[in-house]
This record gives sequence, C-alpha cells and structure tokens, in this order.
Amino acid sequence: MLLILAIAVLATAAYLIGEAATAPARQRSVAVRRAATYGRLGLSLRTDREPFRDRVLAPAKDRLARSALRLNPRTSIDAVRAKLLAAGMGRRVSPTGFLAFKTAAAVTALFFGALFGGSTAGATGALLFGVLLAVGAFILPDFVISSRAKRRRERIRAELPDALDLLMVSVEAGLGFDAAVAKLIEHMDGPLVDEFEQALNEMRIGESRSTALKRLAERVPAPEVAAFARAIIQSDQLGMSLGRILKVQAADSRHRRQAAAEEKAMKVPIKMLFPTVLFIFPAMFLVILGPAFLNLEKIF
Repeated sequence: MLLILAIAVLATAAYLIGEAATAPARQRSVAVRRAATYGRLGLSLRTDREPFRDRVLAPAKDRLARSALRLNPRTSIDAVRAKLLAAGMGRRVSPTGFLAFKTAAAVTALFFGALFGGSTAGATGALLFGVLLAVGAFILPDFVISSRAKRRRERIRAELPDALDLLMVSVEAGLGFDAAVAKLIEHMDGPLVDEFEQALNEMRIGESRSTALKRLAERVPAPEVAAFARAIIQSDQLGMSLGRILKVQAADSRHRRQAAAEEKAMKVPIKMLFPTVLFIFPAMFLVILGPAFLNLEKIF
C-alpha cells in the first residue's frame, strides 16, 4: 500500500511538473489560434471559455450528490435543505454541496482507512477499517448538523419571549408590525433576529405577511415560533388587536420557557445518578470498607 501511494504521489508530481514546463508553449498556441480566428463566430471555443468551476466542479458536485442520495434513499434534497435551514446554514451551504461533501468525505475516509488497515492487518483489516471510516465520515456531517440545529432551536426558544415583549411595546406605541420588526432587528441580535430579518426582507420585496411568517415557522421547527406565526396570521385575517395577540404570545412563550427549565431541573438528579454510581460510590466504598478488610485479613 505504501508503495502504491508513493507511485501515485510521484506520478502526480511528474504531471504537475510537465504542466508547468509546457505552459508557455500552450499559451503561445492558444494566442496563435485566437489570432487566426479573430473576427469569426467561435462557437466551438465556448467550452474553452467556460470557467473551470462550471466545466468540472459543478458536474462533479452533482454526481457526488446523486451518489449520496442513492446511498441513503430515505433522504431528499428538500429534507437536507430543511436541516440546513434549521441549523442556520441554508444561506451559506447548498443541499447539493452538503451531499457532495458527505460523499467526498466517505471516499477519502475509505481510501485512508484501507491504507491504514492494509499496512497493519492485511486485506481484511483494509476492508474493515475502510468501511468503518467511510460509514463514520458519511454519518458524521448529519450528526453535526442535527446538533447545531438543536442548539440553535433552544437558543431561539430562549430569545423569543424578550423579542415578543419588544414587539408588543413597539406595536402598542403606535408602530406597525413591519416597523416593530425593524425596531427589533435594530436593538437585538441572535439567530431569532436573523430569521425575523429574513422575513422582513421577504415582505419588503413583495411577499405577503402570512407567506413570510409561514416560511419563518418552516425554517425554525419550534412550537413557540409556529404558534406565534399562526397567531399573527389569524390576527391579520380576523382584524384582531395585534398588541393583545403579542402580549398573550409573550406570556405563553415565557410560561413554556419556565416549564422547560423546570423539566430540565427535574431531570438533573437522574442524570447525576450514573456518574455518582460509577465514580463516587467506588471511592467511598474503598475509603470506608478498605480498613475493615485489612483488619479482617489480619484476624484470619
């Protein structure tokens, strides 16, 4: 395996050296060809003028993404997009790019796992290590995205009562809902404010308030945000007082946050039981019963 890797590295180095050595000649030939075809409609050269990203990287990314979908038929582009939006990465990472990254990571892990396993345990070890590392590299990005989405959802749930209080005060002071959201974006920051800013931008470019709020609830899979969006939509449809709706939603969100904190506090003793049994009780038994066992050994 090490010999194969060394040969591959040497072949790559030779190829790069050859490309660097022949670059001036290729540039001169391209310049001569352009001069010969100057003024003509060079449709055949359209592929040469396309950037490397569009000619090579984009098709490769699509193929890797399709391979990831074949490996996991239960997932889909829409499901991956929802996960990325919940984790706050929907604007920076595309679903196709994420799936392509998973496949590329799995292939890379398979290669290095087979290389390591083959050098230590033979063909069986190469197969075992390669498959295990490939599966781990394929699953790990989903775990990271899910963990980040969970942390972001908990942070949004913690920020929601304060945001609703500020919206309520702004609306009761005479501002409209859009102006109140703009005031919220001005005075607060965090993932919830980022989602409100995106919803406000959608409303400013022509989307209806109900559509923007529905998309907000879809991006943040939290029951409090869904309840807030439904209440605002119903308030617009039925002509109810927006300030009263926001006041009720703020109180309800605060009660839910308090109930969640109490639930976590009640789970703490159960969570502390396992480290207590594993780490504290053995040390206590050793300190308390150790001298007794030594005395029994002397007696018998």
